[in-house]
Amino acid sequence: MFENDYILRVTALEGLIRAFFITDRDTVESLRKAHNTSPVVTAALGRLATGALMMGADMKSEGDTVTLKIESDGPIRGMTVVADQKGNVKGYPIEPLVIIPANGKGKLDVGGAVGKGMLSVIKDIGLKEPYTGQTPLISGEIAEDLTYYFAASEQIPSSVALGVLMNKENTVRQAGGFMIQLMPGASEEVLSRLEERLASMKSVTACLDEGMGPEDIMELLLFDMQPEINDRLPVRFHCGCSREKMESAIISIGRQDLKSLIDEGEPVEAVCHFCGTKYRFEVEELRKLWLKAQER
Repeated sequence: MFENDYILRVTALEGLIRAFFITDRDTVESLRKAHNTSPVVTAALGRLATGALMMGADMKSEGDTVTLKIESDGPIRGMTVVADQKGNVKGYPIEPLVIIPANGKGKLDVGGAVGKGMLSVIKDIGLKEPYTGQTPLISGEIAEDLTYYFAASEQIPSSVALGVLMNKENTVRQAGGFMIQLMPGASEEVLSRLEERLASMKSVTACLDEGMGPEDIMELLLFDMQPEINDRLPVRFHCGCSREKMESAIISIGRQDLKSLIDEGEPVEAVCHFCGTKYRFEVEELRKLWLKAQER
């Protein structure tokens, strides 16, 4: 685990508020290294991964996962991240090397890189079919898109903040965020108080860069609402791919396609989308996999 990366699971006002606060710089830097992403793609993928980690932390059972998938018309074209209930996340962009001008505020133009499209949220909680919700992208900035998803698809009033700050040498300087959700029974007065504080606070990455941690940001926003930390969950980039899983993937392409690969007489290199690990299969190994495919 990355010792510096963790999520706080928090409740306030005796359960009327549910919140998550996260710092995950090392996790986002690992994603950057795995895919050699440009700064704007690192920011976009990092924000999506940070959001997925908080949603994963809200899953009930071990083995539950949440997948966030963006399909869009911007130069990134799309991204997919998967997080689980244990604080693991993996993900990849379709186009890792997008370079576009900064936005009007002189910052990385994540919205411009992502563009317009759809956000799909797929929750696999061990049922026969996973739950899938889908909403249009509101801005492509990720946080606003997740806030809209919760309101439109799950009817939960939420405030989501996500940020990735880059160093000049294009490594990740800070990454983190928070997600505050109002449960049924929360008053308009509570909502107004929160809105005022959210409007006046600095960005998440500015807070983190000043040395604040998730606990400090929690106190900043919820100090008079009796916040209680229910859990502190370490988070990390973790793929979980293996040679055995890649063998199953090759077998799944079908006997005919597998036979065509064998007939070409060249080794095959399979690459994991999520972490970039390469697996080389010699022709003789492909023949063994073809025999396994025959048995199915």
